[in-house]
Amino acid sequence: MGAPFEKPFDLIVVGAGHAGCEAALCGARLGWRVIVFCLSTDHVAFMPCNPHIGGSSKGHLVREIDALGGEMGQAIDHTFLQSRMLNLSKGPAVHSLRAQADKQAYSAYMRRALEKEENIFLKQAEVTKILTDEENRVTGAETATGLRVSARALILCAGTYLSSRCLTGETITASGPNGLQMSGALSKNLEKMGIRLRRFKTGTPARMDGKSLDYSKMQIQEGDVPVRPFSFDTDPKAVQKEQVPCYLTYTNKITHDIIKENIHRSPIYAGVIEGIGPRYCPSIEDKVVRFADKERHQVFVEPEGAHTDEVYIDGMSSSMPEDVQWKMYRSVPGLENCRIVKAAYAIEYDCLESGQLTPRLEIRGFSGLYCAGQLNGSSGYEEAAAQGLFAALQAAAFLKGEEGIRIDRSEGYIGVLVDDLVHKELTEPYRMMTSRAEYRLLLRQDNADTRLREKGFRAGLVSREKIERLRKKEEVIASEIRRMKETVISPSGELNAILEEAGTTPVTGQTTLAALLTRPQVTLQTLHAIDSTRPSYASDAYPAHVADEIAEQIEIRIKYEGYLLRQERQVVQFRKQEERVLPKNIDYQSIRGLRLEAAEKLSRLQPETVGAASRIAGVNPADIAVLLVYLEKRA
Repeated sequence: MGAPFEKPFDLIVVGAGHAGCEAALCGARLGWRVIVFCLSTDHVAFMPCNPHIGGSSKGHLVREIDALGGEMGQAIDHTFLQSRMLNLSKGPAVHSLRAQADKQAYSAYMRRALEKEENIFLKQAEVTKILTDEENRVTGAETATGLRVSARALILCAGTYLSSRCLTGETITASGPNGLQMSGALSKNLEKMGIRLRRFKTGTPARMDGKSLDYSKMQIQEGDVPVRPFSFDTDPKAVQKEQVPCYLTYTNKITHDIIKENIHRSPIYAGVIEGIGPRYCPSIEDKVVRFADKERHQVFVEPEGAHTDEVYIDGMSSSMPEDVQWKMYRSVPGLENCRIVKAAYAIEYDCLESGQLTPRLEIRGFSGLYCAGQLNGSSGYEEAAAQGLFAALQAAAFLKGEEGIRIDRSEGYIGVLVDDLVHKELTEPYRMMTSRAEYRLLLRQDNADTRLREKGFRAGLVSREKIERLRKKEEVIASEIRRMKETVISPSGELNAILEEAGTTPVTGQTTLAALLTRPQVTLQTLHAIDSTRPSYASDAYPAHVADEIAEQIEIRIKYEGYLLRQERQVVQFRKQEERVLPKNIDYQSIRGLRLEAAEKLSRLQPETVGAASRIAGVNPADIAVLLVYLEKRA
């Protein structure tokens, strides 16, 4: 069947989940004609699992997506039910936003965002075949109904739908998440193309009728006041509203005993499930077995939307039979009379085996074929969205015959995410964590715009107005830090009274404003009374809320200057190895002194730099030393 479109498409996006939406919007906004295939247009940017965006390290990813010109931050700012900044008792490096989403409103917002783009056509159809020429260059895609669409680039964002099956005890259904259609033919097509697949699994807890719960037996969890938005372009005043509470309760010995008595009926422990699940988001069965010494586990009761009573039972994902689920959930305080709307289930699905992606998220050996999201072995909406945006930036550059943007591990969590997916051997679904980022003091959620907005501007996603606003903001920050370092303060009764009230020791000699601000107890507000030369941070060059961002950056950069400088020196050393490019035609098997395992891994993964080679599992420092000697001789 010939494609009945008036103009050819440049880019095909397969899937309209969080990865697919960011990929399509990026491609369209950069001027390319995009067709998005999805199994259901009613489930664009659907949240089949937890109904929230952000969280520890994931909030960093959302802010980086926003800084680059993506949509996720704006979407959640428009549709959240509750918002909280996590880890405030710790340093700013690990502060991270998390917002409870109205999942239906979020989906509707993203669908509308796609439909508003003139360059995007949203099409409900199952893609069953990727079309390539004799040189393995992408030429298009074919659907189950025989429709063929031509394009020079394609981004696979298939999520957890490839040959997926859902398991609730002994009941196994060939379906995607939440009972949606699965896609089996595309898995077979990928394998026929020589692309290696493996099985991973994830799971989700039950959804319940909120009217059947007793919230008086739970601890209320309120949102932050005031709310801080995800997007750098959202005015905080626009998102202040009455928030919907969440609730906290706990499992107990009765819960654990019910699970233990029925553990043989869990598909995970009965050997029915082949796929490997995420270690950092285990089912309640896993928690009870693996952490047998714990008397209880946290259970969060979270709203699914503003116009539904359905709630999500976070912390109790399961694949137990439904009769067991009723017993174990009803043993939890507050859930004694719960009515289960949707039973919990585990889901198995196909994804890529490690080692098949280039640093541009292109499948090795295929020109113009990119992958993003859970197909790459990751988990989470935020990880998927970040990959979708990144892959689209690479595909857009490919269509122009240019090199795509690079984000290395010292520049963003997105750089860490992509680098890990490309170079690490994944043995379970990959989840972003702050501990994965070596330079997390520099990669804070508060400075994502400073780190990445220039890249978004150069790529064409960020407007000149926004980049000029950022540049002006950075000028004010630098000028104010310089002034505070140069402003000398002499001891006085007024100053020491202020310091005493703040809970810190008085000064006996001359000091500077910056030196005072390095004290943990002292803030910019503390110094306001004695800082007569402090300028206003407000300006006509940027919105009013940017003045608060400027004050925050000044305080963080002065307080943590020593730590930040140390990490910047580490980045300089890191960059030296990243700049040592490895030739593409190296025969690693012939390098004397290189261990067999290292030679095999290097041959298979083909790292582009010495730095990338050093991060491959199975390649040790001695192998890198041998490689450096080889490069010197070759040069």
